[in-house]
Amino acid sequence: MAGVFEVEVDGVEHDHGLQHHDDNSQFDVSQLSPEEKWRVEHARMHAKHKGHEAMHAEMVLILIVTLVVAQLVLVQWKQRHPKSYNLVTLFQMWVVPLYFTTKLHWWRFLTIWFIFSVITAYISYRATRKPLACTTPRLVYKWFLLLYKISYATGIVGYTVVMFTLFGINLIFRIKPEDAMDFGVSLLFYGLYYGVLGRDFAEMCADFMASTVGYYSASGMPTKHLSDNICAVCGQPILVDVSEEGIIENTYRLSCNHVFHEFCIRGWCIVGKKQMCPYCKEKVDLKRMFSNPWERPHVMYGQLLDWLRYLVAWQPVIIGFVQGINYVLGLE
Repeated sequence: MAGVFEVEVDGVEHDHGLQHHDDNSQFDVSQLSPEEKWRVEHARMHAKHKGHEAMHAEMVLILIVTLVVAQLVLVQWKQRHPKSYNLVTLFQMWVVPLYFTTKLHWWRFLTIWFIFSVITAYISYRATRKPLACTTPRLVYKWFLLLYKISYATGIVGYTVVMFTLFGINLIFRIKPEDAMDFGVSLLFYGLYYGVLGRDFAEMCADFMASTVGYYSASGMPTKHLSDNICAVCGQPILVDVSEEGIIENTYRLSCNHVFHEFCIRGWCIVGKKQMCPYCKEKVDLKRMFSNPWERPHVMYGQLLDWLRYLVAWQPVIIGFVQGINYVLGLE
């Protein structure tokens, strides 16, 4: 059955550019174009909220105060109890989008989320086993580095599509602007979301594995002596000299003179967000490690992911808290 609405503001009926279908200013919504439907909803919203300016100002004030207080609380929590803060943030990053996408029936996201969760759960399980299998560290770093590169590339492609759409390049390929924009924003979201989630899981696994191997401890001295031909990240022998070119991977020497497998130290520093030597804890010079300038944006991308974590994990919680305050105070 087609819906029929009548819009009236201040006792005067408005059609916002729409033609009346009868003397009572009623029109069949099902026969309207999307733009006309938006105008009807816009007029209804104005009619509903007219005269509530003071209430709206109060709601805005509550939102601003809550955002400021929440930011201060989160900063103090992160500084005083970083472990619990990181665990709660990781859990929310994993669960909050699941709630909204399930509610909106975004099956494509749910399918990818399920595949990611199954693989990451298996990798995390391997990383927390004792004793640690000699192949586990490289398996863990391979998965998270692969995930990091895929998310980075996906985000770049999504951003490029969005920019091309803004400049109208999509019209050359006869693609509708709304379709191109939806595709670009979706890719951008996938890249950023799984980039953040992968980095957080990688850091957790990196800490646990390094402590299990025994060369690194989050607080205190290493529990084993590091030989010159042993990698402190994975605990396996180094077969390629620093000055030699490896077939599969090279060997890196940090400024503290400790040597590591290239794949291990890259995963430790970039994916696991560890900016220090796994053995002596000296700060790692990333510019010296990455002589190829095309690899340096990965570090900047990591900083972007750290900022995005706040939006995905905590912003919905803060907005929900604000809505709860408005409900208790009777604000609408």
